[in-house]
Amino acid sequence: MPSEPLPPTPTDARASESAPPVLAAPQPPLLSDPSLPPQLAKNSSSARKFLTFLLSLCFALFLADAVISLADDSLVNLFNSHALAGLRAVIFFFTIVVAFGVYCLMAITPLIPKRLFLPLTLFNPVAMLLSLPLLIFFYSRLPQIAWAISLCQVIFALGFLLRLQGRLRVHWPLVPASVLSGKGFSWRILLVFLAVNLFVVLPAVIVYLILCSNLALDHFTDGFMKLRPDGLVAQVRKYVRSDGKTVQLFPMSHVADSTFYRKVTEAFPSNSVILMEGVTDQHNLLTNHISYDRMAKTLGVAEQHEEFKPALGEWVPADVDVGQFSTNTIALLNLVMLFHAKGITPESILPLTQYTPPPHFEEQLWDDLLTKRNAHVLHELNSHLTNSDYIVIPWGAAHMAGIAKEIQKDGFRLAETEEFLAIRFRFFGNKRAEPAGAPAKSK
Repeated sequence: MPSEPLPPTPTDARASESAPPVLAAPQPPLLSDPSLPPQLAKNSSSARKFLTFLLSLCFALFLADAVISLADDSLVNLFNSHALAGLRAVIFFFTIVVAFGVYCLMAITPLIPKRLFLPLTLFNPVAMLLSLPLLIFFYSRLPQIAWAISLCQVIFALGFLLRLQGRLRVHWPLVPASVLSGKGFSWRILLVFLAVNLFVVLPAVIVYLILCSNLALDHFTDGFMKLRPDGLVAQVRKYVRSDGKTVQLFPMSHVADSTFYRKVTEAFPSNSVILMEGVTDQHNLLTNHISYDRMAKTLGVAEQHEEFKPALGEWVPADVDVGQFSTNTIALLNLVMLFHAKGITPESILPLTQYTPPPHFEEQLWDDLLTKRNAHVLHELNSHLTNSDYIVIPWGAAHMAGIAKEIQKDGFRLAETEEFLAIRFRFFGNKRAEPAGAPAKSK
C-alpha cells in the first residue's frame, strides 16, 4: 500500500513562510502595444516600417544630391564641364519632392523626430534663400558660391549619417526604426505645425523675397526701378548740360500696364529725338521669335512692343543687329526663347540642363547684351546731339545705369526725376484711385 504523506513539521512550515515568493518568468518584449487589438497593432507596425523606408529614402536622396552637386560644381570650377548637370537636375528634383513629403508628414505624426529631419528637409530651401544676396552682389562668383554650398551640404550629410549610424558607413535602412518614437497622430502638433507655417514661416519668406527683389532691382538698375507696396515703379531721370542740351532716360519694362506705356509716350516732348530700343535680326539667326506674351498673360499686363508707340517726336532705331553677337550668345538666346515659347516641357527643359557654356561666358554675354548695345546707343546719342536739343532714350532698365554714367562724363548733370507706376500690384483690395502708369512723384 502507498504510504501516507507525512504532515509538515513546524520547522518545514517556518522555512516555507520565510522563503521568497516564486517570480513568473519574464515574457519577451512585444514589438507593438499589447493593449491594441491585433489588427491595429499590425497596422502600427506597418506604418513604422513605411516611415523607416521613407525617411531612409529621403536621406539617401539628400546624400546623393550632395555628392553629385559637389562633383558637378567641382567639374565646373576646374574644367568648365557640365557633364553631370542632367543627372544633378533629376536627383535634385526627387530630393525636393521627397523632402517636401516628409516635411508635410511631420505635421501629421510625431513619430518623425523633428530635431533631425527639420534641418534635413529645409537645408536646400534655406540654402537657396540665404544665397540670394550673394548672387546679387557677387554674381560673377556664382560657380564658387555654388561649390561652397555643395560642400556645406556634403559636410551636413556626413554629420547626419554619423549621428544615425554611429560611424561613417552606409547601411540600409539609413534611418533605424529606433529613432521613431511617440504616438501616430496628434491634433495639437498638427495645429501648431500649420499655425507656424501659415503665420510665421510663409510671411517671413515672402517679406525676405520682397526685400531681396528690391535689393536686386536697386543694385542692377541703380535705382531706376523700385519696388513699392503698390507696385513696380520706374524712375525717369532728366539730365541737362551747360549748353542747354537735354537727355531724358526712361527705364522701360518688356511687360507693364498698358496705361504705363501711354503715360510715358505722352511725356515725350514733340521736339525730341527718340532713340528706340529693339535688336534686329537681318540674317534670321534666332530660331525662336522673342516674345513676352506668356509672361504678359500670366501677370495680366501688356507687352511693350504692342502698346509702346510714341506719337510725338522723331523715332530713330538705335539698337544693334543679332549678327553682332557672339555665336555663344545667339545659342543661349535660342535656348531661352525656346523655353519661353514652349513653357515647362521636356522639350524645353532638357536642352537647358544639357547646355554647357564656354569659359568666361558670363563676361561675353554681358558684353553682347549690355556693353555693345550701350555703346551703340551712345554713338547715336552723340551724333544726334549736334542737330537736336532734346534726346529721349526709352530703353530697358538694365541699360540705364551704364548710359547715365557715360553721359555724366560728357557734362550732363541730373536735373529732375519723375516716377511712373509700371505694374500695379492687384491684391488685398489695392485701391485704384490713381491710374496705373500715372506719375507717382516728381521733384
